[in-house]
Amino acid sequence: MRGADAIVADDGIWHGGDLATARALFPEAPQPWVDLSTGINPIPYPLPVLPLSLWTRLPGADDEAALMAAARVAYRVPDHAGLVAAPGTQILIELLPRLAPSGPVAILGPTYAEHGHAWRKAGFAVSETAVPGDAATIVVVNPNNPDGRLLSLAELTSFAAQCAARGGLLVVDEAFADFTPETSIVPDLPPGTVVLRSFGKTYGLAGLRLGFAIGAPEPMVRLTAALGPWSVAGPALHVGAQALADAGWLARAGLERARDAARLDALLAPHGRIVGGTSLFRLLETPTAAALFARLGRQGVYVRRFQNAPDRLRFGLPGDAAGWVRLREALAADAPETSPSA
Repeated sequence: MRGADAIVADDGIWHGGDLATARALFPEAPQPWVDLSTGINPIPYPLPVLPLSLWTRLPGADDEAALMAAARVAYRVPDHAGLVAAPGTQILIELLPRLAPSGPVAILGPTYAEHGHAWRKAGFAVSETAVPGDAATIVVVNPNNPDGRLLSLAELTSFAAQCAARGGLLVVDEAFADFTPETSIVPDLPPGTVVLRSFGKTYGLAGLRLGFAIGAPEPMVRLTAALGPWSVAGPALHVGAQALADAGWLARAGLERARDAARLDALLAPHGRIVGGTSLFRLLETPTAAALFARLGRQGVYVRRFQNAPDRLRFGLPGDAAGWVRLREALAADAPETSPSA
């Protein structure tokens, strides 16, 4: 069997959900995998029956208008702000450097690594820091991935003022804000701010590839032009419009995932220190993280490890009773070796 440290991503960035790597690391693990390596809701929004025409024709203006109307209500977008739909927020992350002038970029970290990667590729000087200093552009993931850190609206507004004074941009990635709408800066969007919202994580439909950018009209027009026509597929427009309009489902899912997160905390507590997270994932700190990752993997439970924090593991939520049983049994088998000493 290959060691748990034998495989490193070619681009230097590890992501959750990579079951090909899991199978290569642990070829004898029992199947199916219990994949807890992502922060995606394991109980997705129920897909509607889709008309065949959504697959056979190009997306229409009416389809896009329905999605945008639902998104404006769901995200509480001000009337004066622009809104862009895209095939996932990742492509928006890649395009955002086109909106900013030259100048230093501060990314409040540690956080989702693709933000820094995109700005560096675009030629910007990037620092990952806890304090933005004199940066012209500041990037904040709020709530943060992976530790769930939350900045207050007052702090974000202060950062926006700093960026505006330097001619830069405040980017707020709210990929995990759907279950805590009170934390969103969108309703009081400051000048010079772009907010990213992810559809796939909360609604459990990451393969649909749907995300949004919210900001002043002019930069949103530039993003729309960069994406080109028909950038969001017809099925995604249809499902997104229906799901975003279903406030009842979102409220119920939020309560259920919060209960699941508390249940997960109870399982993880004997194995280390829970240092944060959201209702879709929890972050465990333990000096035996590498050994725990390997032992769980050998039992077919795949969790998220980190290059820059080898003492931490992120656990997503099991999606069914069988997944909870397998996680509990895998952790119980590990308990004598990984429980922290008093």
